[in-house]
Amino acid sequence: MNVKAPGSSRIGVLTSGGDAPGMNATIRAIYRAAYELDIEVIGIRRGFTGLIEGDFFLMERSHVANIIHLGGTTLGTSRTEEFKTIDGRKKATENIQNIGIDALLIIGGDGSFRGASLFSDETGIPTIGIPGSIDNDIPGTDFSIGFDTAINTALEAIDKIRDTAISHGRLFFVEVMGRSSDLIAIESGIAGGAEYLVLPGDKNAIINLCTQITNAFSAGKRYAIVVVAEGERPGYSFSIAEEVYNKTSIESRVVILGHIQRGGSPTARDRVLAAKLGVSAVYAYTKGHAGVMVGELRRSIALTPFDKVIVGRQKPEQNIVRLAKILTK
Repeated sequence: MNVKAPGSSRIGVLTSGGDAPGMNATIRAIYRAAYELDIEVIGIRRGFTGLIEGDFFLMERSHVANIIHLGGTTLGTSRTEEFKTIDGRKKATENIQNIGIDALLIIGGDGSFRGASLFSDETGIPTIGIPGSIDNDIPGTDFSIGFDTAINTALEAIDKIRDTAISHGRLFFVEVMGRSSDLIAIESGIAGGAEYLVLPGDKNAIINLCTQITNAFSAGKRYAIVVVAEGERPGYSFSIAEEVYNKTSIESRVVILGHIQRGGSPTARDRVLAAKLGVSAVYAYTKGHAGVMVGELRRSIALTPFDKVIVGRQKPEQNIVRLAKILTK
């Protein structure tokens, strides 16, 4: 590792938590913006684990060449309990100080930002967050990096499943990710023309679903697509299918999309968002901002303090929920 030049500036970048399509495009944008400003970029492998273990490298142009279209994260990611401890954060602090990192840019979700906020408060090391999450449940931004790709992946699957559903005259349950957010289910359900949505917290969902499916099939409908948000228990669709069968005698098939929604080449929308937020994060650092997340609200860059980002999960807006209710019943 090269010694930091006197008077020069170094920023560290890491990806944390669940991977999301567009993280690599964000890393690329950060490096290129920093390069224009003569700021060195230290890549940190495996998220906060790499921060604790000192798994650093000085980034060069070759490290961001031909990665804009790649899913996942070339830096790697992880979830670590050690960073939640004082000793773990102390190790990370010593590594950062030894290598001369002046600020941290963290691409991840609200859990990552909780760690970043605590770390910044304890050490005084400036941290800036960039929202990368397929769930799109992070306050302070209209969309998080990876969400658009995830719903398009789900939509592609729904379209293909519909072909089989029509051919065989069959009821299908398609379970999508979104443990703490309904938005993947809502938007992919609307776009995919789902006949019904099952969302966490809807106590009447099964009763209403059974009534609707029974009426529709009695009237001559031969197939149906039901999109299910996984909620706290992936595989929830199997128990729904069984309950529906017990109440209606209608057989069904279950498809759980799972982690396929995390992968794949990011959409144009995610790549552009990644570019905006990555570049804006670097400029926010040069202007002295710290302890904030860079997001986009109503097409404008917005800086939101971590303490307002980590207060809870962002819920879907009522207009999109209302639209789903109109179109999926």
